[in-house]
Amino acid sequence: MTASLAGFSRLAPTRSWLSAHPTAFDAGLAAAVLLCMVAASFADPHGPHGPTFGTRTPEVRSLLLMVTAAGALVFRRVRPVPVVAVTGALCVAELVSGDPPAPVAMSVVVGLYTVASRTDRPTTWRVGLPAMTVLTGAAVLFSSAPWYSQENLGLFAWTGMASAAGDAVRSRRAFVDAMRERAERAERTREEEARRRVAEERLRIARDLHDVVAHHIALVNVQAGVAAHVMDRRPDQAKEALSQVREASRSALNELRATVGLLRQSGDPAAPTEPAPGLAVLEPLLDGFRRSGMPVRLARTDRGAELPAAVDLAAYRIVQEALTNVRKHAGAAAKAEVSVVRVVGAVEVTVLDDGRPAGPGPEGADGMNGTNNMNGTGSADGAGGEPVAGGGSGGHGLVGMRERVTALGGTLIAGPRYGGGFRVQAILPVEADAEGNVDG
Repeated sequence: MTASLAGFSRLAPTRSWLSAHPTAFDAGLAAAVLLCMVAASFADPHGPHGPTFGTRTPEVRSLLLMVTAAGALVFRRVRPVPVVAVTGALCVAELVSGDPPAPVAMSVVVGLYTVASRTDRPTTWRVGLPAMTVLTGAAVLFSSAPWYSQENLGLFAWTGMASAAGDAVRSRRAFVDAMRERAERAERTREEEARRRVAEERLRIARDLHDVVAHHIALVNVQAGVAAHVMDRRPDQAKEALSQVREASRSALNELRATVGLLRQSGDPAAPTEPAPGLAVLEPLLDGFRRSGMPVRLARTDRGAELPAAVDLAAYRIVQEALTNVRKHAGAAAKAEVSVVRVVGAVEVTVLDDGRPAGPGPEGADGMNGTNNMNGTGSADGAGGEPVAGGGSGGHGLVGMRERVTALGGTLIAGPRYGGGFRVQAILPVEADAEGNVDG
């Protein structure tokens, strides 16, 4: 079985070349048919004990007919019906004038097969039935053998089987093409339906978030204004307004938590109550990886630099997810280096490792030549710094990092390193506009 598969694989380049050069294939087929016709013309079908080889020599006229019929087969793909007409006429000419005739009918068999396999069924009937009738009739009328001789019956059978075989090949080819088209259409429909549902769900969640935030923030704004207005003259009413503010904010947080919970995947940790982590707690994160047995070195030049909250969180998460993938996919002996560099208008975060893949990741090679699969992400506890194995977004770490960086208008570069290992580099802009938004 293995040897046969290896043989098929070795023949694959030849099949590809022949598919790309159909005329060359037809020329080779014509040469093979001509060789068979010439070889068969040396056999005498009326020998004392059956057909005998080498007892006769074909005439020059028969050789010319065979060469012409074989040459017509070169054009069998582009002109299948005219090829059958030409080869059929040459075969009739040989049957009328030759006794025993040369086997020119071989070329007619190939022509009929081509017509049946490359046209439709009505055309096959219109061409094949007259060809069978004319050839068999010519053989019966002009042959010295009885009409029921095996040569006449064989001619009828071979022409009929050629048409039937070609029609079967055409039907199977049409069936395979129809199945392939149906599968492609189903795949396109499935993808379009999935995209449509995702878009509808995102729109619905966006509307819910807008309704929650707009309603409760408007209520908080009104109550806060009332409290500020009556704080000095009516402290009891101010206290009641502040209580309303507290209740509205709590209700908003609960509804936001419930709505955002729809976006969480199974296994995601619950929403934290502490502030979002940033580069200020990067050392505890790295300590957690070091305690798990992975050496991590840190170099940074951003000490004391103020970063926008979104940029600070994105930088921390990129380091966290990249290191988690190093530990999961780079092998037990892998070492990592983390650098955080503040440049003009941006912060550059780089995570390098020198490992090799320990095995296929959750999504395979992910188009990265088999080096550290960045399609699996993990999570780590920002406060304690202990990494959580197998967490994250279930095989979408690189996608998540790209989304974070793209949302901030930055650039993410991820790929194998020369000589082994992997590199993840993110450049995040830190310029802020007057409203405090990150300027992408």
